[in-house]
Amino acid sequence: MNTTSDQLELQVRQIVADTLNLPLASVPADASMNSLAEWESLAHLMLVLSLEQEFGRQFSPEEVESMKSIQQIVARLKSSTHSPTDVE
Repeated sequence: MNTTSDQLELQVRQIVADTLNLPLASVPADASMNSLAEWESLAHLMLVLSLEQEFGRQFSPEEVESMKSIQQIVARLKSSTHSPTDVE
């Protein structure tokens, strides 16, 4: 797997863990709103705000609605990040 993708996934997992007040070990790469009871609607909004602050971008309502798992968040960030380290 791409190191940059691994780092992004770990960063997103850490933000989710911090937002939900969970240890990182409790937030696996396949975590989602359906698998973590703490990830409810208000927590989701707080998570989105944390992601926006961390990555310096704003998500549209449609993007927010589609970001219901670690993998979906990582995919959304990868599709919208234009960093020199993200060479495909």
